Amino acid sequence: MRTRSIGHRLVALFALGCMLFNTPLLGIFDRPVAVWGIPLLYAYVFAAWLILIAAIAWISEGR
Repeated sequence: MRTRSIGHRLVALFALGCMLFNTPLLGIFDRPVAVWGIPLLYAYVFAAWLILIAAIAWISEGR
């Protein structure tokens, strides 16, 4: 039963990742602004990527 729950969470996380890296949301962050010297779009992409990897690791490891 637990592996089924993990599978459902990973599928939901995949759907979230697809939404985070979709064109309309990326367009919001495509501005000529820098965050600590990094363009805002790049900062958003790497932060979202890092959060997704951390969430996958957290879900996969369990308690």
